[in-house]
Amino acid sequence: MIKRILYVPLTMLLLIFTASLSAQVKQTSVKIATQDPEQLFLHPPESAKPGVLWMWMGANISTTGITKDLEALKEEGFNSTTVISLADATNPWGVPIEKDPTPDVIAWTEPWWHMVQHAAKESQRLNMTMGLFDGAGYSTSGGTWITPELSMQQLCWSQITVTGNDSDQQIKLNKPVVDLHANARFPTYNPLTGTIEMPEIKERSTYYNDIAVIAIPAKDTVHKSSVIILTNAMQPDGNLQWHVPDGEWTIYRFGHTVLGEKGQPAQWQASGFECDKMSEKAVSFHLDHVISEMKNHLGSLAGTTVDHIYFDSYEENDATWTPKMREEFLARRGYDLLPYLPTFAGRTIEGIQQTFRFKSDFTETVHDLYRDVYFTTIAKKLKAAHLNFHCEPYGGPWKVDEVVPLVSNMMGEFWTNDGTFTPYDLDDLIKPLRSSGQNIFAAEAFTGQPVYSKWNETPSWLKPIGDEAFCEGINKLIIHRFVHQPWDDKYKPGEAMGQWGTHFDRTQTWWKPAKAMIFYVQRCQAVLQWGQYVPKTLDDFGLKLDSINLEIKEIHRRSNDADIYFVANSTHYPGDATCTFNVTGKQPELWDPVTGTIQPIKSFIKQDDKTVIQLSFADAQSFFIVFRKKITTYPATLKHDLIKSKTLLSLDSNWSVTFDSTWGGPANPVQFSTLTDWTLNEDESIKYYSGTAVYSKTFSLPDTALHQHKNVSLNLGKVNCIANVFINGKDAGVVWTAPWKINIPSAWLQSTNKLRIEVTNVWANRLIGDEQQPDDMEWLPNGYFYNSGKSLKTFPDWFLNNKPRPSGRYCFTTWNYFDKDSPLTPSGLLGPVIIEAGE
Repeated sequence: MIKRILYVPLTMLLLIFTASLSAQVKQTSVKIATQDPEQLFLHPPESAKPGVLWMWMGANISTTGITKDLEALKEEGFNSTTVISLADATNPWGVPIEKDPTPDVIAWTEPWWHMVQHAAKESQRLNMTMGLFDGAGYSTSGGTWITPELSMQQLCWSQITVTGNDSDQQIKLNKPVVDLHANARFPTYNPLTGTIEMPEIKERSTYYNDIAVIAIPAKDTVHKSSVIILTNAMQPDGNLQWHVPDGEWTIYRFGHTVLGEKGQPAQWQASGFECDKMSEKAVSFHLDHVISEMKNHLGSLAGTTVDHIYFDSYEENDATWTPKMREEFLARRGYDLLPYLPTFAGRTIEGIQQTFRFKSDFTETVHDLYRDVYFTTIAKKLKAAHLNFHCEPYGGPWKVDEVVPLVSNMMGEFWTNDGTFTPYDLDDLIKPLRSSGQNIFAAEAFTGQPVYSKWNETPSWLKPIGDEAFCEGINKLIIHRFVHQPWDDKYKPGEAMGQWGTHFDRTQTWWKPAKAMIFYVQRCQAVLQWGQYVPKTLDDFGLKLDSINLEIKEIHRRSNDADIYFVANSTHYPGDATCTFNVTGKQPELWDPVTGTIQPIKSFIKQDDKTVIQLSFADAQSFFIVFRKKITTYPATLKHDLIKSKTLLSLDSNWSVTFDSTWGGPANPVQFSTLTDWTLNEDESIKYYSGTAVYSKTFSLPDTALHQHKNVSLNLGKVNCIANVFINGKDAGVVWTAPWKINIPSAWLQSTNKLRIEVTNVWANRLIGDEQQPDDMEWLPNGYFYNSGKSLKTFPDWFLNNKPRPSGRYCFTTWNYFDKDSPLTPSGLLGPVIIEAGE
């Protein structure tokens, strides 16, 4: 009865608050569902634009760089950023770089807030939104303002065994002694030793509070009736006067001290204790501090332009105590936990079954407190401050389905491991998200391990990974990562997030042409945010493949009288598929999110009250198959709905190619008699080149070709890695993924035509080329995680003094993945290049 009486109000408050949030997101879902999907596809709204996790590395921040970053993001098609302040490098813990040019910019101090103010004002000017992580680093909730008593706590105990003879005894109970090293998941940089280690936390010896003194028989299973609570009999100095019964007794002195978890990977000066997630006092203090600092420094921009606080995935050891644990346990479980504390010391109370029950009840109470204290307090305080609660709510000591409804902007996470979609607990997240009525499922997107992401990622490599995420239900990408670039643009690739990718920065070689990829993402997200999700069933979508290498993923959305399927080839193999859709009586349409074109599908059949279509997929190709217009008759046969094409002209030979000598390319144009891979060229200025090279040639078309063919396209064959095509001075667009072709308006063509193709590769080759030269920077070996590369040890004097480099190197970055023998990445236009015409 006590449990029910005390627990009902907490449950009711939670239900009321959750219902309030759910009502808001359901209203948003209804609004999106009523919009015209074609207009969303052709003109993606702001809600369909992706965001970035904006990594500010150490003190390396500048107002000039902030402005350039935001303007570049706006132009690229992004509309939101989330600032995460980290150490100079991460591997994954924080590593400092010596001789920092701006050492005073420490996260959450006044110089840092000056930068945040500038970023907020520039975001407002550009009509972008911005958010902050709730402290330094990305794990999890804390800062230098968290005192030991408000930090995460660890249960600890000392014990002594005494023999009784039914007489009074004076017993000295020592305070528990714990290892001074932090009880943390990851090590950190220790400024006292200059190494990465699990540092000693002095507060683990100076901060301590007693919980209880308990005596139990020294051996075997103990009946609860034999547990003796002696807390009030112990003096503050640990002396205990006790009339000891006959037999051997073990006396435990239970207390708690700091866990020692600190926010990381942050600058060591900004790294403070993690707050106690099970203490309303601690969580409130932390959130009040964060929100008040935002309001003090950002004024009216806090809660408007700066519209969210971000909480990353939970990456710390679990606390085992909180000051109000006893009363919370009693209220929620209905019995006192004190007699069962010896179970933490390995003892059995009331038998194995009851001991197991207590441990389960204790774990359940921890889950309850994270829900009712941590998540609920955050949600309430952020809502009151008009801030959105962005969170990756998995991996911690709570039940995911209970906390997801409390998060206003829920996020998942997926990685690019070995070029494949690698999600983290998406199923556990998306089910409660849909149950709570939320429509937007965002994700930390394309996070890359260093063995797979080392300045060699390309848009076409990323595409099927993102497509599979869309098919899993994600409809808002928050790209990991975009690193702030504080320095002059001559320092490229520039600042890195230590060893981590994907390298989606404004200093990327392919940044500007990749705007085409971001427009693709916008189109996909616009349609995938429309309507409502249709659960996957065996009857909803059928598939027959002509190749074992092909893998097709799909997701279905529906609203009113329209059904839309996103169907994607998640492999880099081409092939055909016979697809069956659980729709009848409607004309199927093919919407291509790469080109933005919409066309009816002419060849399809009705079978068992379903629509059957044969589709041909290029490498990683994807389509929307849309059913919205009623029909009464069906085609008689099923065949590929393709426009056949014929070759009008082959353009494989005699290209003039101009490289940029600023980045080590040849000073004069080079004649390519045939199209070949740059990395196979004997000229090292081409072999190791990174950046954009311009392919130029003139070609002629007969008058018959000009007048007879309306559907003319340029097929580039194979491109490493992205190309922007110009015909007679007019921009025909960017080719960034298979089928590596682009339409050419027939009105642009003349008898004699000038073709210009700007082909861009990746940074890896230039960085490897630099390794052929003497080094002019000092490095620290990684050695901690993946053993992938090395971090910059010291900013070099020539960099600090803006002097010419003393070596023949071109690139500057804070993390080096390569040596002189590292494999190069295939580069350039490989063809065959063909002018084609549709029949």
